[in-house]
Amino acid sequence: MGDPGLMATLIRSYLAYCRIDKGLSENSVEAYRLDLERYASYLADSSSPVSPSQWAETVAVRAYLDHLYQSGLVSRSVARHLTTLRNFFLQQVRQGLIESDPTSLLPNPSTWKSLPKLLSREDLVRLLEVPDLSTPQGVRDRAMIETLYATGLRVSELCAVTMLAFDLNLGLVTVTGKGNRQRVIPVGRQATQWIQTYFSESRPILLKQKTSPVLFVTSRGKAFTRQGFWKLLVNYGKKIGIFEGLTPHVLRHSCATHLLEGGADLRSVQTILGHADISTTQIYTHVMKDHLRKTIDQHHPRQ
Repeated sequence: MGDPGLMATLIRSYLAYCRIDKGLSENSVEAYRLDLERYASYLADSSSPVSPSQWAETVAVRAYLDHLYQSGLVSRSVARHLTTLRNFFLQQVRQGLIESDPTSLLPNPSTWKSLPKLLSREDLVRLLEVPDLSTPQGVRDRAMIETLYATGLRVSELCAVTMLAFDLNLGLVTVTGKGNRQRVIPVGRQATQWIQTYFSESRPILLKQKTSPVLFVTSRGKAFTRQGFWKLLVNYGKKIGIFEGLTPHVLRHSCATHLLEGGADLRSVQTILGHADISTTQIYTHVMKDHLRKTIDQHHPRQ
Protein backbone atom coordinates (compact mmCIF):
# COMPACT_ATOMS: atom_id res chain seq x y z
CA MET A 1 0.00 0.00 0.00
CA GLY A 2 2.13 2.81 -1.28
CA ASP A 3 -0.61 5.41 -1.56
CA PRO A 4 -0.61 7.69 1.53
CA GLY A 5 -4.16 8.70 0.60
CA LEU A 6 -5.34 5.13 1.13
CA MET A 7 -3.81 5.09 4.59
CA ALA A 8 -5.62 8.33 5.39
CA THR A 9 -8.87 6.76 4.20
CA LEU A 10 -8.38 3.73 6.45
CA ILE A 11 -7.67 5.97 9.43
CA ARG A 12 -10.83 8.02 8.81
CA SER A 13 -12.87 4.84 8.49
CA TYR A 14 -11.43 3.43 11.71
CA LEU A 15 -12.09 6.66 13.62
CA ALA A 16 -15.70 6.62 12.41
CA TYR A 17 -15.98 3.03 13.68
CA CYS A 18 -14.60 4.11 17.08
CA ARG A 19 -17.00 7.03 17.28
CA ILE A 20 -20.19 5.36 16.03
CA ASP A 21 -19.89 1.62 16.67
CA LYS A 22 -17.77 1.66 19.83
CA GLY A 23 -19.25 4.87 21.19
CA LEU A 24 -15.89 6.29 22.27
CA SER A 25 -15.64 9.86 23.46
CA GLU A 26 -14.29 12.58 21.18
CA ASN A 27 -11.21 12.82 23.39
CA SER A 28 -10.44 9.11 22.86
CA VAL A 29 -11.08 9.36 19.12
CA GLU A 30 -8.79 12.37 18.89
CA ALA A 31 -6.04 10.48 20.74
CA TYR A 32 -6.36 7.57 18.30
CA ARG A 33 -6.23 9.99 15.37
CA LEU A 34 -3.00 11.58 16.57
CA ASP A 35 -1.36 8.18 17.17
CA LEU A 36 -2.35 6.76 13.79
CA GLU A 37 -1.41 9.88 11.86
CA ARG A 38 1.99 9.82 13.56
CA TYR A 39 2.46 6.25 12.34
CA ALA A 40 1.39 7.23 8.81
CA SER A 41 3.79 10.20 8.83
CA TYR A 42 6.62 7.92 9.92
CA LEU A 43 5.95 5.57 7.02
CA ALA A 44 5.81 8.45 4.54
CA ASP A 45 9.08 9.98 5.79
CA SER A 46 11.82 9.51 3.20
CA SER A 47 14.34 8.80 5.96
CA SER A 48 12.26 5.95 7.39
CA PRO A 49 13.82 2.46 6.99
CA VAL A 50 10.42 1.11 5.91
CA SER A 51 8.05 2.20 3.18
CA PRO A 52 4.31 2.99 3.18
CA SER A 53 3.72 -0.32 1.36
CA GLN A 54 4.84 -2.12 4.54
CA TRP A 55 2.14 -0.49 6.69
CA ALA A 56 0.74 -3.85 7.85
CA GLU A 57 4.02 -5.70 8.34
CA THR A 58 5.61 -6.51 11.69
CA VAL A 59 8.95 -5.11 10.57
CA ALA A 60 7.36 -1.68 10.05
CA VAL A 61 5.65 -1.64 13.44
CA ARG A 62 8.82 -2.78 15.19
CA ALA A 63 10.87 -0.08 13.46
CA TYR A 64 8.24 2.50 14.41
CA LEU A 65 8.32 1.54 18.08
CA ASP A 66 12.12 1.81 18.04
CA HIS A 67 11.72 5.24 16.46
CA LEU A 68 9.39 6.31 19.29
CA TYR A 69 11.94 5.24 21.89
CA GLN A 70 14.67 7.12 20.07
CA SER A 71 12.42 10.19 20.01
CA GLY A 72 12.44 10.18 23.81
CA LEU A 73 9.08 8.60 24.60
CA VAL A 74 8.89 6.57 27.81
CA SER A 75 7.70 2.95 27.88
CA ARG A 76 4.20 3.89 29.00
CA SER A 77 3.73 6.20 25.99
CA VAL A 78 5.16 3.64 23.56
CA ALA A 79 2.79 1.03 25.03
CA ARG A 80 -0.14 3.35 24.34
CA HIS A 81 0.91 3.76 20.71
CA LEU A 82 1.20 -0.01 20.35
CA THR A 83 -2.30 -0.48 21.79
CA THR A 84 -3.67 2.02 19.26
CA LEU A 85 -2.01 0.11 16.40
CA ARG A 86 -3.27 -3.24 17.71
CA ASN A 87 -6.86 -2.01 17.74
CA PHE A 88 -6.45 -0.47 14.29
CA PHE A 89 -4.99 -3.61 12.73
CA LEU A 90 -7.59 -5.87 14.34
CA GLN A 91 -10.29 -3.83 12.67
CA GLN A 92 -8.53 -4.20 9.30
CA VAL A 93 -8.38 -7.99 9.87
CA ARG A 94 -12.12 -8.07 10.65
CA GLN A 95 -12.83 -6.18 7.44
CA GLY A 96 -10.67 -8.57 5.43
CA LEU A 97 -8.18 -5.90 4.34
CA ILE A 98 -5.24 -7.78 5.85
CA GLU A 99 -4.83 -11.44 6.77
CA SER A 100 -3.24 -11.11 10.19
CA ASP A 101 -2.39 -8.57 12.87
CA PRO A 102 1.30 -7.53 12.51
CA THR A 103 1.44 -6.61 16.22
CA SER A 104 0.32 -10.03 17.50
CA LEU A 105 3.87 -11.29 18.13
CA LEU A 106 5.21 -8.02 19.52
CA PRO A 107 5.59 -7.90 23.33
CA ASN A 108 4.15 -5.01 25.27
CA PRO A 109 6.80 -2.49 26.33
CA SER A 110 7.56 -3.01 29.99
CA THR A 111 5.93 -0.32 32.08
CA TRP A 112 6.26 0.42 35.76
CA LYS A 113 2.80 0.71 37.25
CA SER A 114 3.37 3.47 39.75
CA LEU A 115 0.62 5.35 41.48
CA PRO A 116 -0.09 8.68 39.77
CA LYS A 117 0.56 11.89 41.63
CA LEU A 118 -1.86 12.82 44.38
CA LEU A 119 -2.33 15.48 47.02
CA SER A 120 -2.20 14.96 50.75
CA ARG A 121 -5.33 15.72 52.73
CA GLU A 122 -3.59 18.81 54.11
CA ASP A 123 -2.74 20.16 50.64
CA LEU A 124 -6.29 19.51 49.49
CA VAL A 125 -7.67 21.59 52.34
CA ARG A 126 -5.25 24.39 51.42
CA LEU A 127 -6.27 24.16 47.76
CA LEU A 128 -9.97 24.31 48.63
CA GLU A 129 -9.42 27.45 50.69
CA VAL A 130 -7.66 29.41 47.92
CA PRO A 131 -10.68 30.64 45.86
CA ASP A 132 -11.95 34.12 46.78
CA LEU A 133 -15.43 33.45 48.13
CA SER A 134 -16.38 37.13 47.90
CA THR A 135 -16.70 36.69 44.12
CA PRO A 136 -19.12 34.50 42.14
CA GLN A 137 -16.14 33.01 40.30
CA GLY A 138 -14.51 32.02 43.57
CA VAL A 139 -17.66 30.31 44.84
CA ARG A 140 -17.96 28.47 41.52
CA ASP A 141 -14.32 27.38 41.65
CA ARG A 142 -14.70 26.11 45.22
CA ALA A 143 -17.78 24.13 44.16
CA MET A 144 -15.97 22.65 41.16
CA ILE A 145 -12.91 21.57 43.14
CA GLU A 146 -15.09 20.15 45.92
CA THR A 147 -17.11 18.21 43.33
CA LEU A 148 -14.05 16.88 41.53
CA TYR A 149 -12.47 15.64 44.75
CA ALA A 150 -15.73 14.26 46.16
CA THR A 151 -16.68 12.27 43.07
CA GLY A 152 -13.45 11.42 41.24
CA LEU A 153 -14.94 12.65 37.98
CA ARG A 154 -12.81 13.06 34.89
CA VAL A 155 -12.41 16.73 34.02
CA SER A 156 -14.37 16.24 30.78
CA GLU A 157 -17.23 14.78 32.82
CA LEU A 158 -17.13 17.67 35.27
CA CYS A 159 -17.27 20.27 32.50
CA ALA A 160 -20.13 18.49 30.73
CA VAL A 161 -22.31 17.73 33.76
CA THR A 162 -25.76 19.25 33.37
CA MET A 163 -28.25 20.79 35.76
CA LEU A 164 -30.54 17.80 35.35
CA ALA A 165 -27.74 15.37 36.18
CA PHE A 166 -27.63 16.48 39.82
CA ASP A 167 -30.13 15.35 42.42
CA LEU A 168 -29.12 17.65 45.26
CA ASN A 169 -31.79 16.26 47.58
CA LEU A 170 -30.30 12.78 47.38
CA GLY A 171 -26.72 13.97 46.84
CA LEU A 172 -26.28 12.08 43.57
CA VAL A 173 -24.94 12.95 40.13
CA THR A 174 -25.39 11.00 36.90
CA VAL A 175 -22.54 11.24 34.42
CA THR A 176 -21.76 9.73 31.04
CA GLY A 177 -18.20 8.45 30.83
CA LYS A 178 -16.07 6.62 28.30
CA GLY A 179 -17.94 4.40 25.86
CA ASN A 180 -21.15 6.34 26.66
CA ARG A 181 -21.45 4.37 29.91
CA GLN A 182 -23.57 6.08 32.54
CA ARG A 183 -22.91 5.85 36.26
CA VAL A 184 -24.51 7.38 39.35
CA ILE A 185 -22.11 8.73 41.98
CA PRO A 186 -22.76 9.99 45.52
CA VAL A 187 -21.60 13.58 45.79
CA GLY A 188 -21.08 14.04 49.52
CA ARG A 189 -22.49 16.56 51.97
CA GLN A 190 -19.83 19.29 51.73
CA ALA A 191 -19.67 19.27 47.94
CA THR A 192 -23.47 19.30 47.74
CA GLN A 193 -23.62 22.34 50.00
CA TRP A 194 -21.13 24.24 47.84
CA ILE A 195 -23.00 23.31 44.68
CA GLN A 196 -26.23 24.60 46.21
CA THR A 197 -24.53 27.86 47.23
CA TYR A 198 -23.05 28.30 43.77
CA PHE A 199 -26.35 27.44 42.08
CA SER A 200 -28.45 29.89 44.09
CA GLU A 201 -26.00 32.77 44.52
CA SER A 202 -23.24 32.75 41.89
CA ARG A 203 -24.53 31.00 38.79
CA PRO A 204 -27.27 33.59 38.03
CA ILE A 205 -24.65 36.38 38.21
CA LEU A 206 -22.30 34.54 35.84
CA LEU A 207 -25.08 33.77 33.36
CA LYS A 208 -26.24 37.42 33.17
CA GLN A 209 -29.79 36.36 32.18
CA LYS A 210 -28.49 33.82 29.69
CA THR A 211 -29.38 30.14 29.86
CA SER A 212 -27.16 27.07 29.78
CA PRO A 213 -27.84 23.35 30.33
CA VAL A 214 -24.44 22.78 31.99
CA LEU A 215 -24.05 23.37 35.70
CA PHE A 216 -20.65 25.09 35.83
CA VAL A 217 -20.31 28.12 33.58
CA THR A 218 -17.60 30.67 32.86
CA SER A 219 -17.83 34.41 33.40
CA ARG A 220 -19.25 34.59 29.87
CA GLY A 221 -22.00 32.14 30.70
CA LYS A 222 -20.51 29.33 28.64
CA ALA A 223 -19.47 25.80 29.48
CA PHE A 224 -15.95 25.22 30.75
CA THR A 225 -13.41 23.54 28.50
CA ARG A 226 -11.01 20.96 29.90
CA GLN A 227 -8.12 23.30 29.18
CA GLY A 228 -9.88 26.22 30.84
CA PHE A 229 -10.43 24.40 34.11
CA TRP A 230 -6.92 22.96 33.97
CA LYS A 231 -5.41 26.49 33.78
CA LEU A 232 -7.65 27.63 36.61
CA LEU A 233 -6.48 24.76 38.81
CA VAL A 234 -2.80 25.33 37.97
CA ASN A 235 -3.09 28.98 39.03
CA TYR A 236 -4.63 27.99 42.36
CA GLY A 237 -1.90 25.41 42.87
CA LYS A 238 0.80 28.03 42.42
CA LYS A 239 -0.77 30.11 45.18
CA ILE A 240 -0.13 27.32 47.67
CA GLY A 241 3.31 26.45 46.34
CA ILE A 242 2.43 23.61 43.95
CA PHE A 243 4.23 24.64 40.78
CA GLU A 244 4.38 21.36 38.84
CA GLY A 245 2.13 18.43 38.13
CA LEU A 246 -1.18 19.72 39.48
CA THR A 247 -3.89 18.60 37.07
CA PRO A 248 -7.58 17.70 37.41
CA HIS A 249 -6.51 14.05 37.21
CA VAL A 250 -4.48 14.52 40.39
CA LEU A 251 -7.73 15.27 42.23
CA ARG A 252 -9.29 12.13 40.70
CA HIS A 253 -6.35 10.03 41.90
CA SER A 254 -6.50 11.70 45.30
CA CYS A 255 -10.18 10.84 45.61
CA ALA A 256 -9.55 7.16 44.82
CA THR A 257 -6.53 6.89 47.11
CA HIS A 258 -8.24 8.54 50.08
CA LEU A 259 -11.30 6.33 49.63
CA LEU A 260 -9.15 3.21 49.84
CA GLU A 261 -7.23 4.59 52.80
CA GLY A 262 -10.58 5.13 54.50
CA GLY A 263 -11.57 1.50 54.01
CA ALA A 264 -13.49 1.53 50.69
CA ASP A 265 -13.31 -1.70 48.66
CA LEU A 266 -11.76 -1.82 45.21
CA ARG A 267 -15.03 -2.66 43.42
CA SER A 268 -16.73 0.42 44.83
CA VAL A 269 -13.84 2.63 43.74
CA GLN A 270 -13.99 1.02 40.28
CA THR A 271 -17.67 1.95 40.03
CA ILE A 272 -17.09 5.52 41.20
CA LEU A 273 -14.23 6.11 38.77
CA GLY A 274 -16.06 4.47 35.87
CA HIS A 275 -13.33 1.96 35.03
CA ALA A 276 -14.62 -0.73 32.68
CA ASP A 277 -11.98 -3.19 33.89
CA ILE A 278 -10.98 -3.57 37.53
CA SER A 279 -7.37 -4.11 36.42
CA THR A 280 -7.28 -0.38 35.75
CA THR A 281 -8.33 0.30 39.34
CA GLN A 282 -5.79 -2.16 40.72
CA ILE A 283 -3.06 0.42 40.27
CA TYR A 284 -4.24 1.67 43.67
CA THR A 285 -3.93 -1.67 45.49
CA HIS A 286 -0.50 -0.83 46.89
CA VAL A 287 -2.20 1.97 48.80
CA MET A 288 -4.23 -0.66 50.64
CA LYS A 289 -1.03 -2.63 51.36
CA ASP A 290 0.74 0.47 52.66
CA HIS A 291 -2.25 1.34 54.83
CA LEU A 292 -2.36 -2.20 56.22
CA ARG A 293 1.38 -2.06 56.93
CA LYS A 294 0.99 1.19 58.86
CA THR A 295 -1.99 -0.19 60.78
CA ILE A 296 0.00 -3.24 61.89
CA ASP A 297 3.04 -1.16 62.78
CA GLN A 298 0.96 1.22 64.86
CA HIS A 299 -1.37 -1.18 66.63
CA HIS A 300 0.10 -4.68 66.79
CA PRO A 301 1.50 -5.36 70.29
CA ARG A 302 4.58 -7.15 68.94
CA GLN A 303 5.71 -4.45 66.53
